Amino acid sequence: MSHRIRAAFTAAAATVVTAVAVGAFAPAAHAAVDTTRTPGLASYTVTLTSNSTGASWTGHEAVTFTNTSPTALAEVYLRLWDNYHGTCPSSTPITVSNFSGGTAESLTVGCTALKVTLPAPLPQNASASIGFDLSITVPSGADRFGRDGAYNFIGNALPVLAVRDGTGWHLDPYTNNGESFYSLISDFDVTLDHPTSLAVPATGTSTDTPGASGRTLTHAVAAQVRDFAWAAGPFTKITGVSAAGYRVNVYRTSSISSSSAQSMLTTAENALDAHSSRFGAYPYTEADVVLDNNFWFGGMEYPGFVLDVVSSNALAHELAHQWFYGIVGDDEYTTPWLDEAFTDYATDLYFNRTGTNCWNSVTWQSSSERLTSSMAYWDAHSSRYSTVVYGYGKCALHDLRRTLGTTTMTNLMHSYAQSHWYGVSTVPDFKAAAQAAAGSTSLASFWTTHRIDG
Repeated sequence: MSHRIRAAFTAAAATVVTAVAVGAFAPAAHAAVDTTRTPGLASYTVTLTSNSTGASWTGHEAVTFTNTSPTALAEVYLRLWDNYHGTCPSSTPITVSNFSGGTAESLTVGCTALKVTLPAPLPQNASASIGFDLSITVPSGADRFGRDGAYNFIGNALPVLAVRDGTGWHLDPYTNNGESFYSLISDFDVTLDHPTSLAVPATGTSTDTPGASGRTLTHAVAAQVRDFAWAAGPFTKITGVSAAGYRVNVYRTSSISSSSAQSMLTTAENALDAHSSRFGAYPYTEADVVLDNNFWFGGMEYPGFVLDVVSSNALAHELAHQWFYGIVGDDEYTTPWLDEAFTDYATDLYFNRTGTNCWNSVTWQSSSERLTSSMAYWDAHSSRYSTVVYGYGKCALHDLRRTLGTTTMTNLMHSYAQSHWYGVSTVPDFKAAAQAAAGSTSLASFWTTHRIDG
């Protein structure tokens, strides 16, 4: 999880080299409809009203979706990820009720998965909608879903559709060590009714209008994103615009200085521009950065929305996740290497770090340890997660750059992002793209040496 930036991430021993000069690329077109993964083309419409502190929200959510697969869709699953933070089943922070468009069954997978049976199987290219009342109670604790004093951080709180692909439904358990998230590109239209005294940064582009006396309606619209997150509290806000024209809003808690916020704003502007130049133009109009030094992690990313401590390393990493997982998706539970290592590699590029000789320090703990191991493995070997997935993972990509040559690797990373824009990346996809870039030079021994399976 970008959520889990470790000390190793700072790469104190990294060698500084001259940055690769890459011109700004035009944004990619929308990806073709994926017939392997369903339900797709989802649209979420949400209206929520908060209490006086922003720690409790109630309202309604509606989801329209299409079965993009040739196999009929008899049911869908909602992921209520934040129920991990409660006591299942007696006290869960996310509750849903009064369903329309389908029949809800009992919560499963630690109360984080909910099967909704459709009235009739949905054939390919047909659409359907479900709706339900939604209640959110933010628990205590400075976390991606948590409350730090007057400040509320509300990540993964909206129920989102699970993915069914060639291996079936993905109903993996929540992991606090990394991420379990796997969702397809969707549109969100969210209206948040809250006290005017609370700032409410959110995914997408927001417009504030007066509500009832003493209240504000924040209307956030986000197209082509995988999730939606927001925060609520008496944040102090500053705003800037990057050289490439991206608006960045930085929100800070009262314990963070204005100079720290300004420094992070500068980092965010520069990092967005740098990542855009390497992987394709940032496709959203703005990014919100929410700062709190009480987070137990370095940072956590959501579409257009980042939670962070004051750390330029962590922020550059989280913003790189806008491309790797946000734009170029993956199954984070099955293959965390595809977003965490790629994001750490992008962060190294931003800081002009070449990772010279970093693979020389690799020591495997066991014969079963792989760069491409799943979160099931890393949850059982949590002390190795950051070292291997982040550290060894980015070192493997530095080694691949040395194997292919800098120009070829630069072009590979850009073309790979473009070809998977708004889609889903897999390890076989990336290996095939890298082999194509390598031409007649076989990469078989490279994958074996770096334990990249798939």
